[in-house]
Amino acid sequence: MHDLEEILQKLKDGKIEIEEAITSINLFGLEFVGEGAKMDTSRQIRRGIPEIIFTENKSPKLVVEIVSSLMESHQVCLLSRVLQRHLSLLKKEFGTSYNLKVSSDSEPYTVTIKKKDYSPPIPSQRIGILTAGSSDIPIAEEAEAIARIMGVEVISFHDVGISGVHRLFAPLKELVKQNVRVIIVVAGMEGALPSIVSGLVRTPVIGVPASTGYGYGGKGVAALMSMLQSCSPGLVVVNIDNGINAGATAALIAKQSK
Repeated sequence: MHDLEEILQKLKDGKIEIEEAITSINLFGLEFVGEGAKMDTSRQIRRGIPEIIFTENKSPKLVVEIVSSLMESHQVCLLSRVLQRHLSLLKKEFGTSYNLKVSSDSEPYTVTIKKKDYSPPIPSQRIGILTAGSSDIPIAEEAEAIARIMGVEVISFHDVGISGVHRLFAPLKELVKQNVRVIIVVAGMEGALPSIVSGLVRTPVIGVPASTGYGYGGKGVAALMSMLQSCSPGLVVVNIDNGINAGATAALIAKQSK
């Protein structure tokens, strides 16, 4: 069974049991594309998280095939870790027929492709995003892109790291005033900012180590270790540069809030 309506009709008619219907719903959206790529097209229904195309290690041709297949049944498509060679072909293939948004100025890019008549979900909750430095913004934009697709409003402030910690307090006060449900904090180098933020607010904080930094502990390693060693309860940590996971998790938490 590959059609959701068919599955639900068979359940209604008593032709299948609930357990079989659940299994079928979990499996019906699995598609095979091109060079063996698998797309979980029912993830949005099952988990509330859309299918995300991790682009970096795929050929441009395969990426185009995946996007074409996905857009046959979806209004919007999100691509992470997009390189220039992918972006050039995406613009050529989809730049006219769809709305294509590139979220950052340098690779890896985050790209959102939307149908012309796409209407985003009306946000019911808010999350906040803070970055320690301007180099961390592309990761924050990745988190913001998926959170918005999932129907969450995002309030962002950038370049508020601990080298000038006084810059943090006005944005943090604004996030508290706006009653954000989760705060994502992206930081590289020593990665201290998430612990500081977590120690100042009642809101859950998601730390994202950024691969900025160099030398011993560089490329996000020191930041990751620092966040994992945090003594501030209420701070959880995703992997280095994993803005997608941070944004999706923050959106899921926010949407559970009343």
